[in-house]
Amino acid sequence: MSKQDTVICLGREFNSEEERREYFRNELRAKLPELKKIEGFPIGDDEDIINLSDPPYYTACPNPWLNDFIGEWENEQSNINERQENFHVDEPYASDVSEGKNNPIYNAHSYHTKVPHPAIMRYILHYTQPGDTVFDGFSGTGMTGVAAQLCENPDPETKYVIEKEFRDSGLGSPVWGPRNAILGDLSPVASFISYNYNTSTDNYVFEDQARYLLNEIETECNWMYETKHTNGSKGIIDYTLWSDVFTCPDCNGEIIFWDAAIDKEIGEVRDEFHCPHCNSLHSKRTLEKTWVTLYDDSLTETIRQTKTVPVLINYRVGNKRFEKKPDSDDLLLIQKIDALKVPYNIKANELPIGYNTEQPKRSNGITHVHHFFTKRNLWCVLSYINKNKNVRNLFLVTAITSDVSKMARLKVGYYFKGGGGPFIPGLAGTLYIPSLSVEKRALFALENRLKTISSSLPKLKGHRGITLTGSVSDMKTLNSSSIDYIFTDPPFGANIMYSELNYISEGWLRVKTNNRSEAIENKSQGKSLLDYQSIMTKCFEEYYRVLKPGKWMTVEFSNTSAAVWNGIQTAIQKAGFVIANVAGLDKKQGSFKAVTTPTAVKQDLVISCYKPSESFEQKFTTTQSSIAVWDFVSEHLSHLPVYLKNENSSTAIIERAPKALFDRLITFYLMRGLSVPIDAKDYQEGLKQRYVERDGMYFTSEQAAIYDDKKARSPKFVQLSLIVTSESDAIEWLKDRLRKQGQKYQDIMPEFRKATQSLRKGDTLPELQDILNENFIQDADGKWRTPNPNEAKDRETLRTKILLKEFGTYIAAINQPKAKKLKEVRVEALRAGFKISWEQKDFNTIVKLGDMIPQNILLEDEQLLMYYDIAKDRV
Repeated sequence: MSKQDTVICLGREFNSEEERREYFRNELRAKLPELKKIEGFPIGDDEDIINLSDPPYYTACPNPWLNDFIGEWENEQSNINERQENFHVDEPYASDVSEGKNNPIYNAHSYHTKVPHPAIMRYILHYTQPGDTVFDGFSGTGMTGVAAQLCENPDPETKYVIEKEFRDSGLGSPVWGPRNAILGDLSPVASFISYNYNTSTDNYVFEDQARYLLNEIETECNWMYETKHTNGSKGIIDYTLWSDVFTCPDCNGEIIFWDAAIDKEIGEVRDEFHCPHCNSLHSKRTLEKTWVTLYDDSLTETIRQTKTVPVLINYRVGNKRFEKKPDSDDLLLIQKIDALKVPYNIKANELPIGYNTEQPKRSNGITHVHHFFTKRNLWCVLSYINKNKNVRNLFLVTAITSDVSKMARLKVGYYFKGGGGPFIPGLAGTLYIPSLSVEKRALFALENRLKTISSSLPKLKGHRGITLTGSVSDMKTLNSSSIDYIFTDPPFGANIMYSELNYISEGWLRVKTNNRSEAIENKSQGKSLLDYQSIMTKCFEEYYRVLKPGKWMTVEFSNTSAAVWNGIQTAIQKAGFVIANVAGLDKKQGSFKAVTTPTAVKQDLVISCYKPSESFEQKFTTTQSSIAVWDFVSEHLSHLPVYLKNENSSTAIIERAPKALFDRLITFYLMRGLSVPIDAKDYQEGLKQRYVERDGMYFTSEQAAIYDDKKARSPKFVQLSLIVTSESDAIEWLKDRLRKQGQKYQDIMPEFRKATQSLRKGDTLPELQDILNENFIQDADGKWRTPNPNEAKDRETLRTKILLKEFGTYIAAINQPKAKKLKEVRVEALRAGFKISWEQKDFNTIVKLGDMIPQNILLEDEQLLMYYDIAKDRV
């Protein structure tokens, strides 16, 4: 064998890829006992885990070779001309990005959530240079790895668009070149998909092997999908529509949903419909499904399931498509197939107890994975799996699971009126079985998916992505300070139950998710929102550990809950990161846009945060004075966007507002167990003395010059829009109003009442008069104005005294015998009291009171949650 035909992997030489694979599989087998001690090790037999793996590039368990690859990559850096010796990124990537999803790579394999890889490319290009290592521990299908690959060889259109965006944003030209990616996920099927996207393959070999398998399956299974055409010739079924059957409560007759409930003239589902036997009027909501008893030869027992019947067949003869109502021959064929035993081993995977898994059990009697498929579709899929000799070809099966299951559904409007494909996969984020289920011929689905994958794989070289299966909360196989950049799209609260939704596909792979460390809120797993936050904190602490000092992490957030949003922020900051910017992501359009409030959760968000440098951290362990405060502010200002533009207007940067800067300072100190050596008023004065104020925001003198120059070109300014949801918001609203000019109470009140209509439940807002007395100054003419520095200190003292008195009443109330939870509280009083308790190291009071206030108040207020979360660790 010639030298050029040999395979070099981690310094070893092999005669073939198969030899390399076999060597490292044996190595992996020997390492499994130690790897099993790592959190998140999947559920499966050792040999199934090893057979699914392609080590060292991909392991269906924690990957013990990560540091070896990083060592190789760092040795290669000296040969990359594009690298800079002192590469450093100060500002976050805060420019607007627009990127659609209609991309052959993106569409090659579906998954519950995805960020389009061209959008991720902008971040990688901004935060890294060629040769750097990117990490995503919640990688899903591996789009972060795809983005890293394509930074070396982008398609011309993407390259042009990104370069133009960088120039327009004043970022200069992006430096194209190879980036390396480490990709992990708790789910074996997710990491398997990621591996296929991010490991090099011979596309022709893949396609040839797949087509050979499909031809074998066609010979074996096509008879199951034959139907008789009108002229007696044979057609091949592509789709069969199955309908639920309901029982009429008046006559006990059967009501076929398709026949009774679909108005075929106007192409809509009727709200009410008649029983065909007694003509009584019903709605779907008031009817009971018809249940039947069946024998399950896989379980060797009888089962109860809902009755469904075939009502429509979509087939083709040659290249022409036709439709028909199933005739007697079609019904006899289905009966014949159902009476046969599938000649392949069906592993009876019972659905676990869960949130999503309970729905098909209750509604349809579906208790095991094989129940999600008709007998003939199950036969075809198992035939493919059993005949397959190359594990990579299972990529095709995992890609069509939803398509060929009973979860596939009919879009009634599209079917009758057009406007889109009428036969679509299951309802996203669920295991829902529709009343009109579409049985897509499995071989038809496999052929179509093969075309899609074959058109996308050649665009990927996939030689720089290393994949693992495991929990990011325990990355023992990855050295500290070894990663240059993190992009991650983690789970969010109870949004998506990944381990439940992946259970079917993981059944094909014979390796399943170990959900003990799954970061979700799930009653079936006994995980509350606080448990979710605790797991996410562990994950971010590992991210913090493996990221190099001074480097960046980008977190994509997708949830509409303010409590989950605050939980994520707390977890990020508790791990040690400092948040520098929050931007919005409209996934429908795939675009990133600036947002004007840190608690805006009506859209997807992108959080940019950084790990402080080692020298910067050391200052705070050695300097316990207000000097360090201004070191932090200067350092933090250097990491914030200097200028943002929305269309043709200059836009406010919320992180540069005084309140936001002070909040970040408090968080930085508290998360490190330090007392804050400055109060709010002295802090405000210090800002004014040391930094330059522009449009309510603070800059260093150098940044102010840049801001002035750029704003001069777009002088129209968009101010921060403030939605009043709390007392602190109300105070800021009044400050903004009274800063411009003094006003009398009667002039303020009407607008104040309108502004304060969105308060949180359980949060007591004082009367306007009390807020004015505690925070502002009334002149002799009766007008209220903002206080000067000396007056502000007096007002702060007065207000703190009032708040702590209120806090004292809460302490007294919860210490009463048989004390009940407090239904309403003044959040500002809790903040003041928690601050004093923290300074006095009275952590018990913080935790005890935190447990007795309304949960939404605790979870939706960033400061309260921060104090509570840290105090809980110290009790």
